[in-house]
Amino acid sequence: MDKGLHFTICVVTAVLVLRESSQAGEEKDPEVLAAPKSDSRGAGEGLPTLTVTTILEDPYVMVRGAELEGYCMDLLGALAGMLRFQYRVKVVGDGQYGAVAAGGNWSGMIGEILRREADIAVAPLTITSAREEVVSFTTPFLQTGIGILLRKDTASQDMSFFHFLSPFSKETWTALLFAYLLTCFCLFLVARLSPCEWNEPKNEENHFTFLNSLWFGAGALALQGATPRPQALSVRVIAVVWWLFTLALLATYIANFTALLSSGSEQLPIQTFEDLVKQRNLEFGTLEGSSTFYYFKNSKNPIHQMIYEYMEKRREHVLVKTYQEAVQRVMDSNYAFIGESISQDLAAARHCNLIRAPELIGARGFGIATTQASPWTKPLSIAVLKLRESGDLDYLRNKWWESSCLHQSRDHWGPLEPPALGGLFLTLGIGLALGILAALAELSSSSRRAAAQAKKSCCSVFTEEICTRLRIKGTSRQSQETSGKANA
Repeated sequence: MDKGLHFTICVVTAVLVLRESSQAGEEKDPEVLAAPKSDSRGAGEGLPTLTVTTILEDPYVMVRGAELEGYCMDLLGALAGMLRFQYRVKVVGDGQYGAVAAGGNWSGMIGEILRREADIAVAPLTITSAREEVVSFTTPFLQTGIGILLRKDTASQDMSFFHFLSPFSKETWTALLFAYLLTCFCLFLVARLSPCEWNEPKNEENHFTFLNSLWFGAGALALQGATPRPQALSVRVIAVVWWLFTLALLATYIANFTALLSSGSEQLPIQTFEDLVKQRNLEFGTLEGSSTFYYFKNSKNPIHQMIYEYMEKRREHVLVKTYQEAVQRVMDSNYAFIGESISQDLAAARHCNLIRAPELIGARGFGIATTQASPWTKPLSIAVLKLRESGDLDYLRNKWWESSCLHQSRDHWGPLEPPALGGLFLTLGIGLALGILAALAELSSSSRRAAAQAKKSCCSVFTEEICTRLRIKGTSRQSQETSGKANA
């Protein structure tokens, strides 16, 4: 009995000792963490688990049902697969990116990393010198800048008096005027040369005078019939080619003019930040406590200083809390939002009545933030570079920045230059040449018949006919005198 009791006590003592040593070993190894039961992703047992802080912003991180999705979630999943770690995602408590408070403490995601509440921050977090002093950043996974987001109707100005000329460039309008005058002159010339159009030049009046030819060409431009009507084949060839030319020209003009009216890109009076400061119709601001706000605060540029002073004096009215609030305010009121250009491009792609001004300043990048002594900084940077080299980052950009404004197929509208209509002008030139050749052939055939009847030289009759039709009196008289001397 004593032996049995002694054996039981030894077994219990051994089990307790083994259990305490196992728990002590787990406390000494901080990387071996139990996999979380909720809000965790990644596969595999025994892998390290990282706590990831992020912020809700479309399209980086969005809530869909009970799951989080977006660009940053896809990026985090790809990094976890490459570096073999599990992760637990938490949304930042104060909804801030990270800024220094009055007491010197950091807010937002930067503050959570400094307080060891999170291991890394995967979000549209801008890399700045102030943040780099307290945390470490990886290689940027997205490049961006600071731009101005506007609503088209608030940013547009009255059209100029000659706005209808905008679809074509000045060079194109000059080329069209030259083509019109050349075609009308060819009509006038061919109608005089062709005996089928003007049979009796000495007795019959020619209906295709130069003024009538101009009227005929203008009627075709307006898609209206105009007299006189061509009868000769040569004149009809030129008329048909000019009609085809005007049809294609009018179709191009209408399409380009419609694109101009719908895009409104040529009507933006606010092209730069200097234009934004000078105007008085729009309020402008940025995200409170964001890197954009501190960029203007620290800038030595006079224009940037004026923007900062304006936002600082009216911070209760012009600074917004979230990106979604900024976009909604731009859509609902006379407000211009200053922020990350890549996010503004998304807003313009989702909302077709928004547009981003052309100027960009403060080139910067989004990076993954870690603690300064974190062993994950370099592996994450290398993984981001590999994703960029393989094209995965470009794929994610195209996936989450897909535009819903299908009617705006052109990013930058501009007037059509002459090379864009080169084929059309070439076709017109070939048609004019064919019409002149046909008129000369008709006149040559008529001259041969007249020469056979009068028993004269075909060349002399052809020359005399041309001089008569073109009213070249001196040359005609000289030809007659030469013919009289030959008969004598």
